[in-house]
Amino acid sequence: MNSFVVGDHHKCIGCGACVIACAAAHLDGEILDAQRCDTPFTPRVTLVYTPEVTMPVQCRQCEGAPCAKACPENAISFKNGSVQIESELCVGCKLCMYVCPFGAMRVAPRPENEAQQGQGNLEVADKLPYVAQKCDLCTQRENGPACVQVCPAQALQLVSPDRMIHSVRDRRKAAVDRMPSFTRI
Repeated sequence: MNSFVVGDHHKCIGCGACVIACAAAHLDGEILDAQRCDTPFTPRVTLVYTPEVTMPVQCRQCEGAPCAKACPENAISFKNGSVQIESELCVGCKLCMYVCPFGAMRVAPRPENEAQQGQGNLEVADKLPYVAQKCDLCTQRENGPACVQVCPAQALQLVSPDRMIHSVRDRRKAAVDRMPSFTRI
């Protein structure tokens, strides 16, 4: 079972702190420097607003990830406890976006320093100028996902396999406790 980040729509206040923290966590520098250099703002979490609710949506790190199965370049695989994209292999075809059941995949402008190199270090033009992106659980950060860390309403949680097992066990017990008692015949 994979870890994943889940949002609680009852707690989310729609402030966007998770979106900013996510984008900042994936920059090669400071967020203010990125603004001055026209670096694309590319968060891996999206806030969905409806009249009734606001909800953060990001990759659920699916078992048997449909995005990985759809990728013609095998650029999506399970590594470091999560589903990861190897951007240098991604051709930007968007098939992963099409099959994601949560709408958690996106394409973003490919960083200029990621031009594919061909034989003899000649630049290859067979890649689209975009690359797939999704939540990677901030595996590069010691403190875990930036979105979870900064959420002022504590609406985001990192759910580990152990936590999931305990939660399911607790809910099953609560369901049994709510059942009316029956007398045996």
